[in-house]
Amino acid sequence: MPSRFVIVGGGTAGWITAFIVQDAVRRLRLDASVTVVEPSRIPTVGVGEATTAAFYVFLKSFGIDEFEFFQQTGATFKLGIRHEDWRRKGFTYYGPIDDPHQVVAPPQGAPSDYLNVYAIAAGRPIEDMHMFGPLLRQWKAPYALKADGTPIRLGPFMHAYHFDQALVGRFLAGKSKGVTIADGVVAGVERDQVNGDIRTLVLDTGERVEGDFFFDCSGFHKRLIVKELNAPWISYAHELPVNRALPFWLDIKDGEEIPNYTRAWAQEAGWMWQIPTQTRFGCGYVYSDEFRTPEEAKLEVERVLGREIEVRSDIRFQIGRLEKAWIGNTVAVGLSSSFLEPLESTSIHGTIVQMMLFARRFLKAPQAMTDDDRADYNRRVGRQVDDFRTFVNTHYMTERDDTPFWREVREHRIHPETKERLARWQKEMPRMTHFPDDLDGLPHVQTQLHYPVLEGLGLLNQDTARAEMALDPKLRQFARDTYESLVREYRDAARQALGHAQYLQLVREMKL
Repeated sequence: MPSRFVIVGGGTAGWITAFIVQDAVRRLRLDASVTVVEPSRIPTVGVGEATTAAFYVFLKSFGIDEFEFFQQTGATFKLGIRHEDWRRKGFTYYGPIDDPHQVVAPPQGAPSDYLNVYAIAAGRPIEDMHMFGPLLRQWKAPYALKADGTPIRLGPFMHAYHFDQALVGRFLAGKSKGVTIADGVVAGVERDQVNGDIRTLVLDTGERVEGDFFFDCSGFHKRLIVKELNAPWISYAHELPVNRALPFWLDIKDGEEIPNYTRAWAQEAGWMWQIPTQTRFGCGYVYSDEFRTPEEAKLEVERVLGREIEVRSDIRFQIGRLEKAWIGNTVAVGLSSSFLEPLESTSIHGTIVQMMLFARRFLKAPQAMTDDDRADYNRRVGRQVDDFRTFVNTHYMTERDDTPFWREVREHRIHPETKERLARWQKEMPRMTHFPDDLDGLPHVQTQLHYPVLEGLGLLNQDTARAEMALDPKLRQFARDTYESLVREYRDAARQALGHAQYLQLVREMKL
């Protein structure tokens, strides 16, 4: 009898899971079916979502045409994050997501992050040696025009996207092959009386969906993993104190240039996101309700923006992760598994990486899955989310002390692992080897994302970087020459690059 894999919840997480599971089923030649339980009558309103380059990898892995993706979803480029007022009010830094080490191999025996170390030692901006650095400041796409008028990529670096997650969920659903859709909401669950595994979902339509293995993609509802299986929760509320979001939209006028970054703008009791799609900004104020009421938060946003806003909802959330994302025959994915404030776009990234890891290492006939498989998966995914937590927590190591919120987070909410890493990086520069690879080489939050943030917040020691460079004068000279060469090359590339809005208009007019 074929194995029955059932995904509860559509949306971005559910359809990413369906794509990856269905592909793995074909590749492994499993006799299996894939069903997504998703209600058609409940609309999803997207308020803007940002991804990492993992989503680019996802599209390429499944042969999804990027031009069609832009046309159908209203997506835009994300080349990095603009951090405003985090270190101190009036100070801005960028976090480009490309990695220049990818295109220049280190000399024999040199550490993999030698260019970052050189930039800190020389007091030169890290972002200048990134191709995405000048593109971010000039709001340009990583594409130029060929002689025939078609766009061509300017470099090998993987970009990310901004989009309306509701549109992307529908797009992915339309691209899925061989996936059955059960239209309805889970109203009841029947479990095995011996081992407690989930066996049947009873939908509000009366339909019964039987399965051998389940993926809980029901978001904050955690319909299976918590409401049925009572999975314990590990809270990050102490070190990540924002717990509420006030989402709203801002329109983009015709002909207006469009940023190619996520704007993360620190405010008095949290921070504001602004995520551009092709027609509007999905925005929100993520704040701590210890320091602001919803009414006060709305007034603060309106004062900062100088205009009234229409609040779309009042989102309250628990920051943290499940102690075990895989229990019995059920794996929680996406927001069912963990939630961190969206400062570094970890949600969709985590979904993609976790499911790729699951497909590579653990997917097989459900009856062949073991307790050791579950323990190994839970350890690896738990470490992934803990690393997310520590990276996001690092952003709160700021100089700001101008409001009660910033004084509280700086003085009392820094996690011990954050302090331990920062203390280590005062004595030695961050290295890839400082991040154990629990994810089989899949994308993770490592030095390429840490360096711009650590530099932007003033958390790296220039003397330590200089001492490391002084140990190898030949490497220091090589790094200096390489840095200067990359800066010149990427400034030239930026002059050739299309404006972001110009590129999107070109793609919209393409006939595919």
